[in-house]
Amino acid sequence: MRWSIRIATAFGIGIYIHWTFWLLVAWVFYINLSIQNNVAVAVEAVGLILAIFACVVLHELGHALAARRYGIGTRDITLLPIGGVARLDRMPEKPAQELVVALAGPAVNVVIAGVLAVVLTVLGDWPKLENVEFANIRFLFKLMAVNVLLVAFNMIPAFPMDGGRVLRSLLAMQMPMVSATRIAARVGQVCAVGFGLLGLWLAHPFLVLIAVFVFIAAQQEANAVEARSAVAGLRVRDATMRDFMVLAPSDTVAHAAKLLLAGSQTEFPIVAEGKPIGLLSRDRMIEALADGKAQTPVTDWTIPECPIFSPQDSLRDALAVLVESRCRAAMVVEHDRVMGLLTLENIHELMMVRSAMATPHSSGPRRSARVV
Repeated sequence: MRWSIRIATAFGIGIYIHWTFWLLVAWVFYINLSIQNNVAVAVEAVGLILAIFACVVLHELGHALAARRYGIGTRDITLLPIGGVARLDRMPEKPAQELVVALAGPAVNVVIAGVLAVVLTVLGDWPKLENVEFANIRFLFKLMAVNVLLVAFNMIPAFPMDGGRVLRSLLAMQMPMVSATRIAARVGQVCAVGFGLLGLWLAHPFLVLIAVFVFIAAQQEANAVEARSAVAGLRVRDATMRDFMVLAPSDTVAHAAKLLLAGSQTEFPIVAEGKPIGLLSRDRMIEALADGKAQTPVTDWTIPECPIFSPQDSLRDALAVLVESRCRAAMVVEHDRVMGLLTLENIHELMMVRSAMATPHSSGPRRSARVV
């Protein structure tokens, strides 16, 4: 994830912290210092936040290692102010596997809470009943209580949180994955609205932020699953655009702009003797023109790290890679020669055509009604 710093590696998985995480740490320190007017208390609060997020990392590692059991890799784990995100290469396709992966994270927090409970028992360090103020409860008890709360919160069926994925996997055992996802997403959005209203009532901006994230993520996940389902079984060649213009490495951005205005193509392969050199997008072209670089070669403005596909590649996998790479198009190469373009627009049009063709319609001429 952009703007993140790598801090560790566990089981071959990079652990990153997003820069916004430090805003949370600074905010916790400031709030506690303002209320308590005690630096030691503020430092302890920051220590608790760091310990909680260490538990969050272990939670995400639980997901990652459970997914690895089914041959699914994890690209990285990133800590954000709202929690941790483990980027799996893909989600399990079998509902039972998704159920295991979804439950693995909360299970880690259950284990952590159990271990801390044993430690507190051995130390005789359980808080007394009259000590009801959370700020006064000992550090280990606070950490144990937060882990219990993490389990409870994560198991709320607010898709795409863990509880929502558990709900989706259970539904998918009884119905198609697309239908199960649609239902889980709607339940998740209802929960998100509830989070938002509760956050407004309590004047808790953090809860409102989580509500917005869950609401948007639920819809995005539902859209992604429907898209993957629509192109299941298809190959890249089925959505490849074969009528396209190419640029030579020596062409200028000004020349590319003329081609842009001459037709509807917005991404242009840069080709030398039929072999791919790079891809020039409309956005990069406009950026070059705005910088006064119209006469520079197009190779200076190629899109970095855009994928290249083979016609035989799975269209569903290619769609996932395109979305992840944030590229709107990719070259399709066969025998080291560019034979077409795969664009998100073309994939969307293919989905619309297939949907229209699958829509039931009456055969034969319609008969007019006659009133007797």
